[in-house]
Amino acid sequence: MSFLKIDNLSAGYGNLDVIFDITMEVDENKIVTILGSNGAGKSTILKIICGILKLKGGEISFLGKSINELSTRERVNKGITLVPEGRLLFPYLSVLDNLRVGAMPRRAKPHFQDNLARVHDLFPWLHERERQSAGTLSGGEQQMLAIGRALMAHPSLLMLDEPSLGLAPIVVKELFESIVEINKQGTTVFLCEQNVYKSLQICHSGYVLENGKIILTGNSSELLANTELKKAYLGL
Repeated sequence: MSFLKIDNLSAGYGNLDVIFDITMEVDENKIVTILGSNGAGKSTILKIICGILKLKGGEISFLGKSINELSTRERVNKGITLVPEGRLLFPYLSVLDNLRVGAMPRRAKPHFQDNLARVHDLFPWLHERERQSAGTLSGGEQQMLAIGRALMAHPSLLMLDEPSLGLAPIVVKELFESIVEINKQGTTVFLCEQNVYKSLQICHSGYVLENGKIILTGNSSELLANTELKKAYLGL
């Protein structure tokens, strides 16, 4: 049984189609990345999986069952959580209150203390600044808080949309180390990123998207060794 399976997915915005006949799988306890330039359709796929955007054709199954007709809330309660591009924190709420918002799904409530301890272990400074307003944090700190908030929902699938965007290199390094640790703790990660090299360093497998279509797939070592990928995205 596939953990997450996408078959012949097509979607867009209004009359504009953005992705075409996408088929991919995400295995349990793995890190899978979607690579591609800005506008390739990466974020669209994540929005469809979590139910923010309706598909025009195809099938999405999670843990062997179709989720096509489920609302976003129902998908979250099944264990699917998205950290959106731009983080979308509540800037006037405290760090702790933002984490509490993440713990609102029904599946998360019995695990509040364990999840909070997990987040504090990953990002100790969140505990130290729990009364500080989220809007006063740096960009990197806000990204870590956004990930912590998503983990409070007790996800089995954590989706990250461009988490390194606009962050300093040292923060990006820490961010990707955190993603690896989250995966080691048993959470499956579906990563949408423009930072191709960093993504391929930590993922188990990946898909390369161009103009709404998958043009390349493979495990991390295969993609890192691909000549066309090196030329197009790594400048090598």
